[in-house]
Amino acid sequence: MWNLLKIIRWLTLWTIFFVMISGGLIIAGVYLHITEDLPEISSLRDYRPPVVTTVYSDDNRKIAEFYKERRIVIPLSIMPKLLVQAFLAAEDSRFFSHRGVDYMGIARAFLKNIEAGTIVQGGSTITQQVIKPFLAASEGRSYKRKLKEAILAYRIEKTFTKEEILSVYLNQIYLGYGAYGVEAAAENYFGKSVKELNLAECAMLAGLPKAPSRYSPLTRPEKTKKRQVYVLNRMVARGCITDAQAVEAMNTKFDIKPRRNWYKETIPYYAEHIRRYIEKKFGPTILYEGGLQIYTTVNIEMQKAAQAEIEKGLKKLGKRQKYHKRGISQRPQGALVCIEAGTGYVKAMVGGRSFEESHFNRAVQSKRQPGSAFKPVIYAAAIDKGYTPVSVINDSDSTFWIKATKTAWRPVNYDKKYYGPISLRKALAKSRNVPAVKILKSVGIDYAISYARKLGISSDLNRGLSLALGPSGVSLVELVTAYSVFMNLGELVHPVFIKKIIDREGNEIPGINPPKKRVIEKSTAYIMTSLLESVVKQGTGRRVRALNRPVAGKTGTSSNLHDAWFVGYTPRYITGVWVGFDRERSLGRRETGSKTASPIWLGFMKKMLAGKPVREFHIPGEVVFANNECFKKGTVPVFRPANVEKPDVIADSGRFKPDMTAGKKRFKPRVITETDQFFKSSM
Repeated sequence: MWNLLKIIRWLTLWTIFFVMISGGLIIAGVYLHITEDLPEISSLRDYRPPVVTTVYSDDNRKIAEFYKERRIVIPLSIMPKLLVQAFLAAEDSRFFSHRGVDYMGIARAFLKNIEAGTIVQGGSTITQQVIKPFLAASEGRSYKRKLKEAILAYRIEKTFTKEEILSVYLNQIYLGYGAYGVEAAAENYFGKSVKELNLAECAMLAGLPKAPSRYSPLTRPEKTKKRQVYVLNRMVARGCITDAQAVEAMNTKFDIKPRRNWYKETIPYYAEHIRRYIEKKFGPTILYEGGLQIYTTVNIEMQKAAQAEIEKGLKKLGKRQKYHKRGISQRPQGALVCIEAGTGYVKAMVGGRSFEESHFNRAVQSKRQPGSAFKPVIYAAAIDKGYTPVSVINDSDSTFWIKATKTAWRPVNYDKKYYGPISLRKALAKSRNVPAVKILKSVGIDYAISYARKLGISSDLNRGLSLALGPSGVSLVELVTAYSVFMNLGELVHPVFIKKIIDREGNEIPGINPPKKRVIEKSTAYIMTSLLESVVKQGTGRRVRALNRPVAGKTGTSSNLHDAWFVGYTPRYITGVWVGFDRERSLGRRETGSKTASPIWLGFMKKMLAGKPVREFHIPGEVVFANNECFKKGTVPVFRPANVEKPDVIADSGRFKPDMTAGKKRFKPRVITETDQFFKSSM
């Protein structure tokens, strides 16, 4: 009997020992299994949540935001004390006493879940909510996930302070309407910073984490109010506020101000261009999560004026042509780019009449035939090849043999007429086609193309004589950039859309814009400005004389009237306008650059220059004047006495005898005004 009892006792002890060992091994195995893929504790300190990238105008007004999660991270120290207390009261009243896991809360949630037959309450602490983004979302609300949360929460509590954990939580929590964190939520719902919130507003935000859509003040204000009252009562119970404060907050009406859609409402074409640039240069992760502060050069008032003038001009065009009565379902489109002289700052850019209808930016993405608006490139190349404003070209019926195609080409002028011998100045002012072709033939196609590259035109260019008439598609911003070289006295200043970019650490990102570069002589640039002034004074750009300021510019009309252009500049701004259909078709009879595009340019520039003092174009020292004309030093021709009708020129060649009389009093330099008067007496 004694031996039997002894055996039973030993068996019992061994069984207990075996169960304990087995249970320990099972628990250890479960622990290892659960914790094998948990993230490192140190990752919380390095946690960099996605932050909104914000875009600002030239006067630091917000114009766009880019994000996947709209989050604006701010330090805990600037959050109102009442806001912190409200969240603690609503979400984790024992936050400063537990070690990451609230066992009383878990027990309470367990009983609730048993009663409901499913998981209806989690009992998660703020610490557990902080680590949720570190765990796989696919695990859902399983008990395995809860165990992982508890283990990781305990580890985090041993490593980080309560304040650090609370700061992450308040900057991370989703509060509805696309807002992550209390600062973004304050802007979303109240249109102000979290620092400015009152008690009623703090309590409302604190009530949202439980179910942001269910308690949204935008769609369910009654439930929002009930949840706010619950939070206020919890704050009273914890001694955070008095009954009187709670009652006052309960009676305070919400002033909900849904956040504006900056991207679509302010300057969408400009903002979209910035978005595309940043994504291409830095990648989508930096764009949507990097928290960049992008300071642009755009002026909001100028942008609005540009959009208004585009719409005004297109409506007038539609009224003239009556497209709807002719069965044309398309609406004509327009684009405008305005660049500040000297800096290259793009002050306004409109890519179409409606961003909501089409995001396609016709100012930078579209390449259309510039027509005669391309001629200044050819004329500038000629100036650098020895031509002067008084060089004479024969505007006559001419045929050119094209070796590549073994065909003859006979260019014609727009009016089908010929002027005969004509000065280079007048040929450009009147936009004569045949003289432009002859000039191109003289300077060489390859030289002209390389010259266009120097001026900032990178698009593919036609390698035939027709290049002089602008058949090659270019973007509006390219053409405006080329004209800006003339205004900037020979310096290529690439268009500047962004002044600076600040990263989330507050450091400026270098190398955003290329430096200025001298590409042509100052004298060449000024002579081109002078020639383009004649286009406005006596030529195809006469409509913009109404600006009553020094203006240089050129019209352009592509073949079959598909595209209408005007690119012009004053000493302050270089502005270009394009009008046409997206699917190319004629704009209608006589809808040229002069009639269709220049009025838009004029309306915009009048607004931009209103109240500003008149400025004159700067004349560089390398330019001299003789007989009401400007020349590079050393290229002034020998003029006959004033009573002789024709200057001493070699027709068609454009070259002159060296100036043997420079410095004599009869060649007194002066700024020209009505230069064409000289040529009217010379033709």
